[in-house]
Amino acid sequence: MNKFGVIGNPINHSLSPMIHQEFAKEFGIDLSYEKILSPVEAFNLTAEKFISSGGLGFNITLPFKINAYSFSENLTENAKAAGAVNTINIDNNIIYGENTDGAGLVNDLENNLEQKIMDKVILVIGAGGATQGILKPIMDKNPEKILLANRTKEKSLMLATKFSKYGKVCGFGIEQIKSKPVDIIINATSASIEGNMLDLPKGLCEGALCYDLMYGSETPFMKWALKDSALKVSDGLGMLVEQAALSFEFWLGKKPATLPVINLIRETADL
Repeated sequence: MNKFGVIGNPINHSLSPMIHQEFAKEFGIDLSYEKILSPVEAFNLTAEKFISSGGLGFNITLPFKINAYSFSENLTENAKAAGAVNTINIDNNIIYGENTDGAGLVNDLENNLEQKIMDKVILVIGAGGATQGILKPIMDKNPEKILLANRTKEKSLMLATKFSKYGKVCGFGIEQIKSKPVDIIINATSASIEGNMLDLPKGLCEGALCYDLMYGSETPFMKWALKDSALKVSDGLGMLVEQAALSFEFWLGKKPATLPVINLIRETADL
């Protein structure tokens, strides 16, 4: 039995066990995948206990991705750029840390939504951990430029400086967003979790693909984008499944099909 899991707090809402069981079915792999609730102050202890019980790897969700970064002994380039880890693999007793969030987003945009990134102007709203996790994989696809907007201008400026080595990126305050259309808009703020809508200018979404990293029923951002003449809107369910597929591949060396799983979740989980 291949033993995997996901560590978080809270964790009951996680769709990861369902996703990974579907991946395992595709390849006929006998796999267990459990939700692991960790006390906020005891991530390392929880992770070590899982590993000692025979765990071969695990995912990490909020609020432990930075803890997992420190816990890892060997980091991928994506993990280093993100400053956070969402996937750990144990190989020859070495703890390998990866971050599949950004590459998962890129795969959802390009493969499922048929939205190319090369030479596009992309507006990312928010400058927190979610944004830091997705920037390098997006920039690896050679967009024309990344515009980073955040409530606190200093945070977006700092992030823009950090990622400028990967391509053209500029940071500014959210109130400085112009109503000039861009190609892709990504909402990486926590506003949708709280059921709130950002104060954004009209006309911004015209002809753009508007993507909310949150998933579920139409978020306030998605509803606003549709009213603002967006070409297409999407929640982050595709990203969730795509990043999970990359985790699965990181552990087992097999690349699962994702679209059937995305469709299955939409049907069964009413998303």
